[in-house]
Amino acid sequence: MNPRLAAARALAAVLSGKASLNSSLPAQLDKVEPRDRGLVQDLAFGTARWQPRLSALAERLLQKPFKSADADVNALMLVGLYQLFYTRVPEHAAIGETVGCADKLKKPWAKGLLNAVLRRAQREGQAIFAELERDPVVRTAHPRWLQKSLKAFWPEQWEAICAANNAHPPMILRVNRLHHQRDAYLGLLRDAGIEAAPCRFSRDGIVLAEACDVRNLPGFNQGWISVQDEAAQLAADLLELAPGQRVLDACCAPGGKTCHLLEAEEKLAGVVAIDLEAKRLTRVRENLDRLGLDAQLIACDARDTANWWDGKGFQRILLDAPCSATGVIRRHPDIKLTRQADDIAALASLQGELLDALWPTLEVGGMLLYATCSTLPTENTEVIAAFLDRTPGARELDLATDAGIRQPHGRQLLAQEGGHDGFYYAKLIKIAAARG
Repeated sequence: MNPRLAAARALAAVLSGKASLNSSLPAQLDKVEPRDRGLVQDLAFGTARWQPRLSALAERLLQKPFKSADADVNALMLVGLYQLFYTRVPEHAAIGETVGCADKLKKPWAKGLLNAVLRRAQREGQAIFAELERDPVVRTAHPRWLQKSLKAFWPEQWEAICAANNAHPPMILRVNRLHHQRDAYLGLLRDAGIEAAPCRFSRDGIVLAEACDVRNLPGFNQGWISVQDEAAQLAADLLELAPGQRVLDACCAPGGKTCHLLEAEEKLAGVVAIDLEAKRLTRVRENLDRLGLDAQLIACDARDTANWWDGKGFQRILLDAPCSATGVIRRHPDIKLTRQADDIAALASLQGELLDALWPTLEVGGMLLYATCSTLPTENTEVIAAFLDRTPGARELDLATDAGIRQPHGRQLLAQEGGHDGFYYAKLIKIAAARG
C-alpha cells in the first residue's frame, strides 16, 4: 500500500471520531512495506500535530467543506499539505503521489480537487499562512478550546507549552537499579557510541541525544533499562517506598510505573496493579517479564472495590488517573483531534470518584500519590482541593522534588523542549479512618 494512503486511512478514523492513532495506525502499518513504515508514522503523527494549521489553510483553499462520508479524502488532503510544508519530500512527489491515492479510495472525482488544492497551496500557501497566523489557533497549532484554556491557566507559559507540545519528544531511558546505577549505564552507552546525558530530576533517568532502536541499547532485552519519560519516573521515589509495604498501582497500563516501583524497592510485600481493560494488562505483563519482575494484575474498574479488593490495607497507593493527556500531546498529537472541551469536567468527576473509592483501601498512616499527565488545573489541583474538603482524614504532604511549579495543591510539571513531559503530582497521607 502507498504510505500516504495508509497514513490517510489511519487519520480518517481519527477525524471521524472512531479511533486514536494508537488504535488505527497499527493495522495500516501492517499493509505497507517495512521500509515505508517510518514514513507512514511520520505522515500520520506529523499531520495530526499540525492539523489545526493545515485545516485552517485547507478551509481557505476549498470552496466548500468535505462531507462526513469523505473524511478519507479530507485526511489525504491534509497528508498532502503536511508533506508540502513540514517535510523534505519533493513537492512534485508530494502532490503526485497524494493525488494518485484517490483511485485507491475508489473516489476518482477527488483527484482533480486534490490536485487543484495542493497546487494552489504550493503557490500561495506561505502567504495565506502569514495572514492566518493572526489567529493564535493557527499560530500555535492547538484547537481553540485548548489554546484558550492554556492561556487562561498559564498566562506566562502558554506559548512555551504549545511550542513544546509541537516539538518532537526526546527519547528518555530509565535505568533499572537492580542491575546498574545510572553512571555505570551512561558508561555503557559511551562505549557503544551513543550520546546521552543524565536527567535533571529523576535519579534513574537518561536522555538520549538522538532516538534509536531499543534493540541497539546495551542490555535492553536483559531488562537493564526501559523507555519512560522523566516526569513519569518521579512517582517511585515520591512514594517513599520501604521494605514490607503493600502497594496498589491503580490504572496501571502500560506498566512503566508498576515496574519502576518494583525496581526501586525489591523488598516490597507485593504490588497489586489494576487496569480497566484486560487487553491492556497484556502489555504490563510483557514489561514485567522482560524485567524479571512480578505483580498481581487485575482487570477491573478500580472504583469497584467490592470486586477486586481483599480487605487488606495498602501502605502506598499510586493513582495515575485517567486524564486529558494534555501534557503528552507531543507524544500523542492526535489528542488535538480526539479531546474536546466537554471532556475535562467529566474526567475531573471520574478522578474524584477514583480518589473516593480507593481511599478506604489505604491504611491509616499510608500515603496516596495522585498523578496525571494533564496540564489543566481542573484535573489536578482542583480535584485534590475538592477531595481534601470532603475527606476529614486526609492531609496533603510536600513533594520532595524541585520539578515543576508549586500549585495550591501539588506540583505541576509543564512539557519542556528536550526535557520531561507535562505531568502533575500531589501526595496525601491518611491520618484517620472515616467515621462509620
